[in-house]
Amino acid sequence: MAPPLWRQLQLTAVALAAIRSGTSGTAAFEAVPPELRPGVQALGFQVLRWLGRAEALRRQLAKRTPPPAADALLCTALALGWDVAQSPYEPFTLVDQTVEAAKRNPGTRAQASFVNACLRRFLREREELVAATDREPVAQWNHPRWWIYRLRRDHPRDWQRVLAADNTHAPMTLRVNTRAGDRPSYQATLAAMGLQAVPVAAAGLQLQRPRPVQELPGFAEGRCSVQDAAAQLAAPLLLDGLLGSARRTAPLRVLDACAAPGGKTGHLLELAPPGAIELTALEINAARSRRIDETLARLGLHAKVVVGDAGRPAEWWDGGAFDAILLDAPCTASGIVRRHPDVRWLRRESDTEQLALLQAMLLAALWPLVAQGGRLLYCTCSVFKEEGMHQIDAFLTHNTDARLLPSPGHLLPQSGRIAGGVPDNPLGDHDGFFYALLEKQPPR
Repeated sequence: MAPPLWRQLQLTAVALAAIRSGTSGTAAFEAVPPELRPGVQALGFQVLRWLGRAEALRRQLAKRTPPPAADALLCTALALGWDVAQSPYEPFTLVDQTVEAAKRNPGTRAQASFVNACLRRFLREREELVAATDREPVAQWNHPRWWIYRLRRDHPRDWQRVLAADNTHAPMTLRVNTRAGDRPSYQATLAAMGLQAVPVAAAGLQLQRPRPVQELPGFAEGRCSVQDAAAQLAAPLLLDGLLGSARRTAPLRVLDACAAPGGKTGHLLELAPPGAIELTALEINAARSRRIDETLARLGLHAKVVVGDAGRPAEWWDGGAFDAILLDAPCTASGIVRRHPDVRWLRRESDTEQLALLQAMLLAALWPLVAQGGRLLYCTCSVFKEEGMHQIDAFLTHNTDARLLPSPGHLLPQSGRIAGGVPDNPLGDHDGFFYALLEKQPPR
């Protein structure tokens, strides 16, 4: 039997309050009972996508901000119901069940009448209240004001499209393990099960509709992995031209410097013939490093997994230069907001500067480990130029032995659409990423 709506709304509001206090969305939704988690997370994602509008409406309805628990419940209802066309419930049902949720929670019971009065007024004055909030950028775009301004500065022609894309559902894209079979065969296997998919990237398939991984044929045996099409560019970019050299007798030494959960580690190994590369997967967090082991075990692949700080090579490096280093650096995650809608509300403007300093430190620490003629691929899942092209411009200025090879640069989210079963670019519908491929040359 389906859980009552009031209970789902109650738990969604609890998760929202936790996120507002600084808890990640992942942790907030993991705290929900497993049997209720899918429905609550779906509601929570919709709330987070329209939270800017909801908060603006709440300010129209209440002169003072109510206590956190009641405010979270009220904003949950407003985010779900402000646009009738997108609301999952009939307006009066949503109001009734929200008030019921307030009454049944000791932390909000005293505000139940207040919540009821606000929502009844909203039903009566919806058009006027929504129109009054249309003038607020945060309500219009559902991102923090600083985020909107930074994106408009960095991408003056595309900022509106990016903000609109952030409020849509991300596609589910698979990477076919070409060691275990080819893409056309796996696409045919999916089609036989009624799962339609279109080819993207070199080995990807974008599903028409998301499916639990347990329903994907051969997933447990490593036939495919879930990975965004833009993220699938990392491994081939780094290895292109390095494998298969007639002059090479020893395995290619490769470092995945911030490797968890192991998606790109696995892709690097899938692209290389057995024994062609000697891969070290580095991760600073011991718990997260175990996810690399799990990923590789599922794919039937092996790498040397090391727990260590990429910024402190002296603590883990054996002294041998690497032919190729992948640095998927910590960043604001501003390019994957569709998948993690909590990110925009958790980040602060100062985070960008702090993360840019960390990225510069990691580049400086790892560059000496690259062999002459070797490569370092710097990437982030960010759309902010401070974490992308500006970072690389500064690096090239201070490192005369670095040459920028042809690279995608900034890839903006959802820059490829799929119409009539055919993507309008090779990556289809993808997340935001930045790529810069650097080659080490003799110092000038």
